Amino acid sequence: MPQKIPAPIIAVLSDSLYEIESHASLDNLFFHADAPGEPPEESKSAKTQAWLRRINKESEIPLQVLGLLIEPYMEFTEAPEARQLFGSVDVAEKKKELKSKLEVTLSRCNLVYINGGIISDGTSASSRSLSEFIKGRDIPSIEAEFNRALENVNSEPREAVSAACNILESIFKVYIADESLPKPLKQDLQNVWKVVRGDLGFDTKLVQDNDLKKILSGILSIVDGIGAFRTHASSAHGEGRKLYKLKPRHARLAINSAHTIALFVLETWDEKRSKLC
Repeated sequence: MPQKIPAPIIAVLSDSLYEIESHASLDNLFFHADAPGEPPEESKSAKTQAWLRRINKESEIPLQVLGLLIEPYMEFTEAPEARQLFGSVDVAEKKKELKSKLEVTLSRCNLVYINGGIISDGTSASSRSLSEFIKGRDIPSIEAEFNRALENVNSEPREAVSAACNILESIFKVYIADESLPKPLKQDLQNVWKVVRGDLGFDTKLVQDNDLKKILSGILSIVDGIGAFRTHASSAHGEGRKLYKLKPRHARLAINSAHTIALFVLETWDEKRSKLC
């Protein structure tokens, strides 16, 4: 099911666009974004609201449409010598105000705007693939950490980093239990990962292809890095003298890396099981 345009964003656009756009330019804006249907026959504010709601009901890609709609405002740069007036309204100033409102509202809705008219909810292709992969496996701990990471990536990046690490730890512990492997004395990420990678054959000495060896070596380092990141920068532990200025992009890097590795482990596990059948 496609993610809808959140109600707070609809409210911001409905309350702002009527001061910036004429009926004609508003129609062109929505047509350019491939909004479905003809322009609603209402005031500019009501038209904006009705058309955005229609996008949620009829479009298969509401957030993609939204990204194109707000692109002119999110990427607006005012020419020093130019001053646009729409009646008595300073259009340039209103566009800057709208951009600021959209940035705040998108963040509250756990969304982020990326240049080029793209709205992201923090997920990557690996995250979407992993989401499909874990469906129906009845592993609540993995699903819970997966959702926690994505829900907090913009609003609480420290919490998201903690969840990104936890999803790996949960998968590794489930693997050890299901494969009846001996549990390490210390149940932290590095130690459970050592058991799993040994059983799955993730050993650079066993890989002949140099390129694959480099990738596998990188994966081993990334798991260690994510574990250290949780220790030093996430919400899982108290702060020491050094305070990490963690930003959503840092959390997103940790999440996407963790999800890529999680997907690789689960796919390798499935392949191993299929060979035993």
